[in-house]
Amino acid sequence: MSVKIQSGNAMHHALKTDVPSHWKIVPLENVLEDVIGGGTPSKANPAYWVGPIPWLTVKDMRTRRPADSVDHITEAAVRDSSTNIIPPDTVIIATRVGLGKVIRVPYPAAINQDLKALIPKPDVDKSYLEYWIVSIANYLESIGSGTTVKGIRLEQLRSLPFPLAPLNQQKRIVSEIEKQFSRLDEAVAGLKRVKANLKRYKAAVLKAAVVGNLTEQWRKEHHNVEPSSELLKRILAERRADGEKKYKEQKGPDVDGLPEIPETWTWATLPQLGELNRGKSKHRPRNAPKLYGGPYPFIQTGDVRHATGVITEFTQTYSEEGLKQSRLWPKGTLCITIAANIADTAILGIKACFPDSIVGFIPETKHTDVRFVEYFLRTAKENLERFAPATAQRNINLEILKDVAIPLPPEEEQRIIVSEIERRLSIAEEIEHSLDLTMQRAERLRQAILVKAFSGKLAPAASV
Repeated sequence: MSVKIQSGNAMHHALKTDVPSHWKIVPLENVLEDVIGGGTPSKANPAYWVGPIPWLTVKDMRTRRPADSVDHITEAAVRDSSTNIIPPDTVIIATRVGLGKVIRVPYPAAINQDLKALIPKPDVDKSYLEYWIVSIANYLESIGSGTTVKGIRLEQLRSLPFPLAPLNQQKRIVSEIEKQFSRLDEAVAGLKRVKANLKRYKAAVLKAAVVGNLTEQWRKEHHNVEPSSELLKRILAERRADGEKKYKEQKGPDVDGLPEIPETWTWATLPQLGELNRGKSKHRPRNAPKLYGGPYPFIQTGDVRHATGVITEFTQTYSEEGLKQSRLWPKGTLCITIAANIADTAILGIKACFPDSIVGFIPETKHTDVRFVEYFLRTAKENLERFAPATAQRNINLEILKDVAIPLPPEEEQRIIVSEIERRLSIAEEIEHSLDLTMQRAERLRQAILVKAFSGKLAPAASV
């Protein structure tokens, strides 16, 4: 036999479920001694914000057991504002901004107006109440209202239908949840370790590739390959012979302190190997509506960051007016971000425009594989000063990129390296995708455990 939640003004249709006959479905306010709100001391009084009392906000709810709060206030701040000090181990829920987040802290703390402290009656286990809130977090998010920030009203919170099991069964349910969650946590932790190892593996593949380790055996089997020092001479000679209007004789890189590379390789700079220039977005203001909404993809720094190597997707486009004050870069251009996300790289898989926060590199001969250059820049991202010793600053600009030393393998070896990188990274990414799916299933299983718990199916009925 089961009891079904009856609909009514105080009950929520979306939370209807069957529960055992010895349970009750009651408004949340029926199982609470009190609901305590909070507030924010005046920011105009800096003295309020140098005290010993933890003051909790939604930003402290990144974990369910925060070790400390970001902000601390004084006793005077508590006295002169609407905040309240909450006893240790109290269930605290976010009713605005981070709807449905819940924490318990082992210390007394004040709270702001976006949080509510729930004080349950003696017949409600705190952990049972906390896990129930976790189980309905998505529902709370769905009923939130507000134009800029979603929130739920106090009367909505109080009227939520709460599945009240006998106290002894609540404790058994909590024990079973924690036992099953512990197993899940161990499994997920193992998956995360594998993902971390895969990340290190991919970095190691790139590092080995750009110093010649991946093709060591290949070089032993190909003794008559033209050294890349000769290749670079030919590249420069061809560029001079082509009579490029924009080409100017480029100096080579400073190689002091650079990693050792194979004898058949050489160091070069991006301007030696092709065109290196900033993107264009001349019009002011940059957000003028007439510039946007046309047929020309407009790539921004975030698009480069999320491209995972090749850019085929974009979030904005230029109109004809936008194109007039910009430049349409060809497919195959290497994009390097120099603002917002520093030194992210990806290759255009489409013709596109981009602003001056992105630098474009176009290899101007068939002898340089832009994919190899992109892979190298990934390895150099966090240490570009090592490859441009003249600068010690952390940010980069066009002048710094002009001096970055690029390892240049022989032409055929570039293609072999790129093929080997892509083969190994492809395998790693397949494994990573499988891990992500498994972690998603683990999260769904976590929710399924909670659904069973609060419908009376997790703890056997015979144990009641």
